[in-house]
Amino acid sequence: MIVEMREYVLQVGKAPEYLRLYEEEGFAIQESILGHLIGYFSTEIGQPNQVVQLWAYRDFADRDERRARLAADERWQAYLGRVRPFIISQENRILRPSAVMGLEPRG
Repeated sequence: MIVEMREYVLQVGKAPEYLRLYEEEGFAIQESILGHLIGYFSTEIGQPNQVVQLWAYRDFADRDERRARLAADERWQAYLGRVRPFIISQENRILRPSAVMGLEPRG
């Protein structure tokens, strides 16, 4: 199993609108294709205006297939057109949990 951590830094003051759009539109699209959201967080201390999401996949092939399906989805592309102006930067990491975590992806 792998976990993808995606971090976004948003324009000052745009986090509430970004999160509202994600909750209303983006989440349902992503979850239906990507499957297992571990968590979606916003920051209160440290880097302001940041959101972090964690998605679990069986392996790299599972991630690649699901991310390709998401990128090809017309609903997702329309949603990205609405939120992309809020994003200043993005950083992705692939994490491998230790055996003690016991996480298994769903979907």
